[in-house]
Amino acid sequence: MKAESTASVFDADTVAKARELMARYPQSRSALLPMLHLVQSVQGFVSQEGVTFCAEQLGLSEAEVSAVVTFYTMYKRKPCGEHLVSVCTNTLCAALGGDAIYRTLQEHLGEDGKPLGHEETAGTPGEPGSITLEHAECLAACDLAPVLQVNYEYYDKQTPDSAVELVDALRRGEKPQPSRGAPLADFKSAELQLAGFFPEDEQTYRSQVDGPSQAPETLIGARIAQERGWTAPVMEDVPLPEVEKK
Repeated sequence: MKAESTASVFDADTVAKARELMARYPQSRSALLPMLHLVQSVQGFVSQEGVTFCAEQLGLSEAEVSAVVTFYTMYKRKPCGEHLVSVCTNTLCAALGGDAIYRTLQEHLGEDGKPLGHEETAGTPGEPGSITLEHAECLAACDLAPVLQVNYEYYDKQTPDSAVELVDALRRGEKPQPSRGAPLADFKSAELQLAGFFPEDEQTYRSQVDGPSQAPETLIGARIAQERGWTAPVMEDVPLPEVEKK
C-alpha cells in the first residue's frame, strides 16, 4: 500500500536521484537531509508520502524521518508557494527595521483585513505568483541588515517599501536579481539544488554557483587591517593544566 502511494507521487527519475544521493555516503541514512530537499523539489513540501518515501529508500522508520522533518524549519509541512520569502527578525535586523518589514508584508499579502501569518501562503501554493511568508530567526547577514531571502537568495538592506516592491514583482512573475549569489529560482528549483542536483549545461551551472557572494560591508574589517598592517596575535602553545588523579 505504501509503495503504491509513494510511486504515484515520486516517479522513476526521483527514485534514481534518491539512489544517487545514497551512493554519495558511506552509510545510506546520511542522505536523509538532501533526500528531504529532493522530496520538496517534487511536492513543494514534505508530505506524509514524502516521509514514507524517504523511510523506504533509506531503510528507516517513518518516526525517524519525521523526527528530522519536524526539527529543521527548512522542511515545510504544508505546501509552499512558488516563492518562499523569509524575513529576518533576529535582534539586529529587528532593531534596524526587520520587524516593520515583516508586519508590512503580512498586511500587504493578507486578505480581507487579515494579515498573512507565519508560513502561510498568499495565492494557491505552487501556482505562479504564490508567496509563502515566514519570519526567520537569523539569516547570518547582520552587516547588511535588515535582510530577507527569497528561496534562500539574499536581498540586503531592505525597507518596508522595497520589500513590498519585491513581493509585487514576484507576484507579477518577475525574478529580481538578488543582492548577491545566484540568479533567483523558484522554490522547487532551489530545493533541487539544495539536494545536490545542478544543471548539466556548463554555462547555466556556472551562472548559478559562481554568483558573487561577498559584499564590501563584510570585508571592510579585513580591508582596514590590511591597509594598516594589522595582524592577529600569534597563538601561544599553552600546555593544558594537569588533571588531579582521583
